[in-house]
Amino acid sequence: MNIQSIVAHELFEDPDTTREAIMEATYRALCGHGYTNLTIQRIGDEFPKSKSLVYHHYDGKDDLLLDFLAYLLEHFEAKVPREEYEDAAAHLQAVIEYVLPDDLDEERRDFTSAMIELRAQAAHDPEYREHFTRSTEFFHRRLAAIVERGIEEGVFREVDPDRVASLLLATIDGARLHRATADVEGTIPAVREELREYTRTQLLAEGSGESENGRESGGGR
Repeated sequence: MNIQSIVAHELFEDPDTTREAIMEATYRALCGHGYTNLTIQRIGDEFPKSKSLVYHHYDGKDDLLLDFLAYLLEHFEAKVPREEYEDAAAHLQAVIEYVLPDDLDEERRDFTSAMIELRAQAAHDPEYREHFTRSTEFFHRRLAAIVERGIEEGVFREVDPDRVASLLLATIDGARLHRATADVEGTIPAVREELREYTRTQLLAEGSGESENGRESGGGR
């Protein structure tokens, strides 16, 4: 899952350090040019300080991009909704809403497309593959932990948390890839609704119902 694209646009308002300023410049350049047409020169064009600083800190485009991906993952870990919901069902629904919003503005859409280009590098580049493995494992663990919490609360049935997390993650990945690469209306709302139905029919324990927060999270569709 290209999870970093979810929070990237929230990170770069007031960079305080040289690294943060380079990360912002990388983000702007990726949004404008995508991975294929990205160069250190174009990142430097977005950098408010001397371009030589970019060359000083990084050996090349991919070296910089791998650091950029690591930077995003660090921040993402603090952004995914945590246990501030009344039960695991509401928590799970909040995460699904968070990663599958109805609409993306142009900037976020462009960046999501660039992130998919970056992920494609993992098919043949071991360093990109290592990063995207880490990010996938992080999100898998977070989903599995929510399911485990639901089982402990008696909200979810006695299911296998890892299998459920794998299904949810693969479905979310597919929906985001579909939106980024095909002009088909309605995919995201349809997938969200099916995930909601899956939660209701396959995860919720008999008699547990849906929490009030879960109904609110599922609204607007």
